[in-house]
Amino acid sequence: MTPSHPRPITAALAAACVVAACSSAPREAVQTAPQPANGGQGDVAAIARARADSVRHPYTEADVYFMSGMIAHHAQAIVMAGWAPTHGAGASVRILAERIINAQQDEIVTMQQWLRDRLQPVPEARATGMTMTMNGHAHEMLMPGMLTDAQMNQLDQASGPAFDRLFLTFMIQHHRGAVSMVKDLFDSYGAAQDETVFKFASDVNVDQTTEIARMERMLAALALDRRSP
Repeated sequence: MTPSHPRPITAALAAACVVAACSSAPREAVQTAPQPANGGQGDVAAIARARADSVRHPYTEADVYFMSGMIAHHAQAIVMAGWAPTHGAGASVRILAERIINAQQDEIVTMQQWLRDRLQPVPEARATGMTMTMNGHAHEMLMPGMLTDAQMNQLDQASGPAFDRLFLTFMIQHHRGAVSMVKDLFDSYGAAQDETVFKFASDVNVDQTTEIARMERMLAALALDRRSP
């Protein structure tokens, strides 16, 4: 059940939203674990449990918006991280990229299942923004921190130490956007009462804040290496 008066995260919450198709060739759909076919007994049971949970911990439009938008947000981070092995990234950046991929692929599955269990639209994991319909016209809106097409192309064209610097710079931007999405969620009236949403959002806040600090140190180390004779 969805309370009818949640305070919107942004003005965009007033509009219906679905994740758009990938806007350029390099950003293909992110591969995640196969999902069970709809209509099985397991699906029915999951939906029943979700409804029971929602009676105790109601979810809001803000929760749905957050979970839907974070799927696209994670998908873009996975594409960025997936370029590390093919773009000559250094060892520390490649390790970080592997951690991002492993963690965020699993989280995408969790978000999609949460939406599916509540009979909400389930966006595909594509590295693009969300399509907002306003005044009868569809507009693509990137979630906070997501890279523009120009930034993605810039990263894709880089290699070696230049890739490392851009990757860390852009991923810090990306993570800060995710942290701001969590803040908007928690600032929304009635939101994040659902146990899964609260735990997931809290984990995103802690994990990505920690990774921002780590990446800032890595970026500073790269700058020192450049200045060394």
